[in-house]
Amino acid sequence: MALRNAVQLICYPDRVGKNLKDLHKSLAEHCGDAVGGVHLLPFYPSNADAGFSPLTHTEVDERFGDWGDIEALAADYDLCVDLIINHISDESVQFKAYLEEGRQSAYAPLFVDIDELPPMTPDDLAKIHIRKEKEPFRDVTFGDGSSTRVWCTFTEKQIDLNFRNQETFDLVEHYIEFLTAKGVRLLRLDAFGYTTKKVGSSCFLVEPDVYRILDWVRQTAEKNGAECLPEVHDHWSYQFALSRRGMRPYSFALPPLMLYSLLDANSVYLKNWLRMCPDNMVTVLDTHDGICIPDVEDVLPDDKIRVLIDNIDARSADPILRRSAANIHSVGAIYQLTCTFYDALMRNDDAYIAARAIQFFTPGIPQVYYVGLLAGCNDEALMESTGELRDINRHYYSLEEFADAVEQPVVQRLLALMRFRSNFAAFNGQFELQHSNDSNVAMAWESADAYCELFVDLNFNTSSIRFGESADAQLSEWRL
Repeated sequence: MALRNAVQLICYPDRVGKNLKDLHKSLAEHCGDAVGGVHLLPFYPSNADAGFSPLTHTEVDERFGDWGDIEALAADYDLCVDLIINHISDESVQFKAYLEEGRQSAYAPLFVDIDELPPMTPDDLAKIHIRKEKEPFRDVTFGDGSSTRVWCTFTEKQIDLNFRNQETFDLVEHYIEFLTAKGVRLLRLDAFGYTTKKVGSSCFLVEPDVYRILDWVRQTAEKNGAECLPEVHDHWSYQFALSRRGMRPYSFALPPLMLYSLLDANSVYLKNWLRMCPDNMVTVLDTHDGICIPDVEDVLPDDKIRVLIDNIDARSADPILRRSAANIHSVGAIYQLTCTFYDALMRNDDAYIAARAIQFFTPGIPQVYYVGLLAGCNDEALMESTGELRDINRHYYSLEEFADAVEQPVVQRLLALMRFRSNFAAFNGQFELQHSNDSNVAMAWESADAYCELFVDLNFNTSSIRFGESADAQLSEWRL
């Protein structure tokens, strides 16, 4: 069964209320048919990285609820969950057995033993794409006192899986079969680009190895009635490669493009991208991560990217930077900007609604992050308390706070727009980018029995939709 062509909400299991029941209740009471799907961020038992260090994919952390709560969400919404295929927790049954039993363990093939790889030169290390301020390796000591190193791209607690061995594929297949049996319709493949370990390469998105892994995951998911949403932040061409292989790419170029367009009142680069972007995307403006810059390189010119970064820098936390495994103290270009999307637009309600309107008219299934749904502002207190820069955009809402936030005029405008996008038939038809000058955006959708068009003036942040049964019929106008 195909995914509903409706807005999906990205949310944690415990940041709207305290658990999954609170989240479900809040969505039902305050969002109704504005939301057709839910991307539920990791709810598995985990010991690091806000849930992204899972001990297993077959249990629900008891703090959040149980499988009955997951199945209840899946009954009301298209459910998307994270399949974290790159790594597993160091507290998992598999890794603890490996530590105790060493290389003789039945689970040893799941992990990348550095001592079994070809020796790495400083040049080899310099090429590796890393995500922390040290080499992507961890020392481990076995039960008999011998030792080795294993690969861990992210934190020391997240141990990378070895896709050179069948045991890893068997484990992932088990997870896919289990999750889809619980009603999951879309599998977000977290950090899949790091699954390719090849000495002498970047060990990130190594072609064609990465596509062989992805093709297997897609085929396994399809056999179980689900689609795949691979998550990768890099050059925009990778999203096209994913689209051609029957998977849904993310529109990660869209957030920085949108911000530049609205802040500079310039639609040229946004419209260039809209003319060529894949039509099966999942579109986002904000997620639990920062606003990524690599995805918009070669779409926005370098000088325009610098203008954007300088503009947002005054309203955001420190940016997250790229590093080299050969020199852990080195920093490269900016990787992510850490800021809520509402704050990035200077809390301008009209600009925010214009951004969401353009997102909803862009080809693909739109997702809205829970903080973005509520026009949330930077949570500097949370960020400072945890030391995690991205927590500036990961506020915990009580049920009362959520209910109050929904009543904000800008949120009511957004919910009305979400209802239109989730239910108007024209979005099941054909997309057209219409002629407009360099400070406007005009877009339209037409199906056999419905038509709608959006016009946004970037100079004044005004947005309007005209809609009806056809382009030739009398159209109603809605000023957003």
